[in-house]
Amino acid sequence: MFAQNCWYVAGWLTEFEEGRPHARMVAGERVVLFRTGGGLVALEDRCAHRLAPLSLGRCEGDTLRCMYHGLRFSADGRCVEIPGQEKIPDNARVKSYPVVERHSWAWIWIGEAQADPALIPDAIGLDHPDWALKCGGHLDYAANYQLINDNLLDFSHLSYVHANSFGAGPEWATSRPVVEILARGVRVSRWMPRSASSLRMREARGLSGEPADTFSSYDFLVPGILLLGSESYPAGTAERYPDRRPDLEPLSATFSCQAVTPVTDRTSRYFFSWGPRAGPGAEEMALKLLAIADQAFAEDKVMIEAQQLVIDATDRPLVVPTTADKAVIIFQRMMARMMKGHTMAAKAVA
Repeated sequence: MFAQNCWYVAGWLTEFEEGRPHARMVAGERVVLFRTGGGLVALEDRCAHRLAPLSLGRCEGDTLRCMYHGLRFSADGRCVEIPGQEKIPDNARVKSYPVVERHSWAWIWIGEAQADPALIPDAIGLDHPDWALKCGGHLDYAANYQLINDNLLDFSHLSYVHANSFGAGPEWATSRPVVEILARGVRVSRWMPRSASSLRMREARGLSGEPADTFSSYDFLVPGILLLGSESYPAGTAERYPDRRPDLEPLSATFSCQAVTPVTDRTSRYFFSWGPRAGPGAEEMALKLLAIADQAFAEDKVMIEAQQLVIDATDRPLVVPTTADKAVIIFQRMMARMMKGHTMAAKAVA
């Protein structure tokens, strides 16, 4: 089951080149995306005639032609041409999906409620002038998307899964962050005084060998969007500002945008970008950070896919939560309410 009435990331805008259709599976729904003069549009990926995939079709101006029997569809899903037939039946149409191009991503609305662009999370695009973010592309997981969400909501795993990539110390596992409930997600914040990290990681962030206090805070928003800011300050800053991000110029700052999109019940796609503030040397730093991220997220992928195999092989698997799971539990309950609300609405319609 998937959350409805929310915006999922269908892909990076650069993936959708003009002149050809692009097949995607988002939250169990087969979708075809193509560009028109008005921008990117998305239709159900099946022809209304014999159910051939429209993603094997041909773009013709602002329309898409099925290359099985030639039916042609407009951007709103209506069939506008049937070769050899003048009258077009009213039901010769396919579902259309709202699409918004924002923050370097294509956002698609899955659900029956009116799409509200104001609900698109406030990510940072690759073209933002204040940041030198680099696109990490995507990773395909053989795992349910909520396992990836859980991973991103509990950073205590950094001490173990990412000891080699991020060089995270034991404090990530032994300390607990501050968790705040947001309207459509949670905010997770924490100080890491004199935090340990690998020399590779410190060089990528432009830090010297001196110890530094790191403040990280991220919003994790439905259905699985992570927006993470992290700043390093001189040692001792955490003691002066124990409960908040200080109003000081940091030694270094980075930002990461990440999105988890379910494909099917057992497959998911994970998008990510990362980089420092714009400025001298920022491009080189961004490439170094991205190389570390590639290694770290591959480490996550190995663990989460192995976790999915164990879950599938276990009869009635029991999860024993720990105090590190506070954000996980809050977010899981939030998603469960969204899915329950969709189910109840569907039953009422039926």
